[in-house]
Amino acid sequence: MLDQRADPPLAAATARLLEKLATARGLLLAVSGGPDSMALMHLAARWRPHGADRPRIEVATVDHGLRAQAGAEAAAVAQAAQTLGLPHAILVWEGEKPSSRVQERARAARYGLLARHARARGLDTLVTAHHADDQAETILMRLQRGSGPAGLAGMRAHGRVPGAPDIALARPLLGVGKDELVALCGAVGQDFVEDPSNAHPAFQRVRARRLLPLLAREGLGAAGLLRLGERAARAEAALAALTAERLARLPADSALTRFGVARGALADLPEEVLLRLLAGQIARLTGAAPRLERLERAAAAIAAALVNGANWAGTLGGTTIRLGRSQLSVALAPARGR
Repeated sequence: MLDQRADPPLAAATARLLEKLATARGLLLAVSGGPDSMALMHLAARWRPHGADRPRIEVATVDHGLRAQAGAEAAAVAQAAQTLGLPHAILVWEGEKPSSRVQERARAARYGLLARHARARGLDTLVTAHHADDQAETILMRLQRGSGPAGLAGMRAHGRVPGAPDIALARPLLGVGKDELVALCGAVGQDFVEDPSNAHPAFQRVRARRLLPLLAREGLGAAGLLRLGERAARAEAALAALTAERLARLPADSALTRFGVARGALADLPEEVLLRLLAGQIARLTGAAPRLERLERAAAAIAAALVNGANWAGTLGGTTIRLGRSQLSVALAPARGR
């Protein structure tokens, strides 16, 4: 069992973060066997006994079948979970494995397996061990891609599992450094593994991780990136609120396959709000938003047409967009071949 004397400051701080999950029906911890997720499992086990009304906690490990050692590593997690009194399941990614975009597809498969298991077990919240170092790397990668405020805000502490909106996603360790989690594992005598893919330069995250010490010498280390993320999150929240307020007042007509709004109502709309209007309607109609660069080009063209009294038409993300004399419309594009 967890040594109650081990690293009390981190345990106490994490307990406050986990307390936000106390009203969940049940928590599924995603534990791979690495130091961050093994520390999460110990912290959750320490937090659980402090109140009889705490949610049920279970653990799951995904065996992607990509490395020969994965099965043994999952079994080691199962043994550690049993020692802590936590039910554990090994979820296997069956079928043929991809030869390209491996990490991206493995991530999607992992979330799918974990969401299905959580649903089957009556657990409504998936908890992952993403930490401050992960957050800094994520912000750097998005900065490299030219993301807007939403992307530069990094990962959210609370959200929904991708592809499974009925399952909440919690990341309580985003403010905790990996070195603290490694230290916790050492303090409680918990072994862990390091996935060799975490050091392979073929992956963008690994390259970003290697860049951080170089950037730190120029004043843009992990701490600076995390500050950037916090400021971008504030800006994103303000923009989202402004957008919601402005769009709620628009004389718009929203249908299953089409959206329309009076042209005159767009005259003083900030371009960023116009961009978000387009993104929201395209996502509503098609289930996915197009790339930011394409949205920006379309929004800029429409904004210029509004100023110049011109019409505009184009296609974007599976929709047809038209700015006519009286209305801006967004509609599902006709299926090809028809």
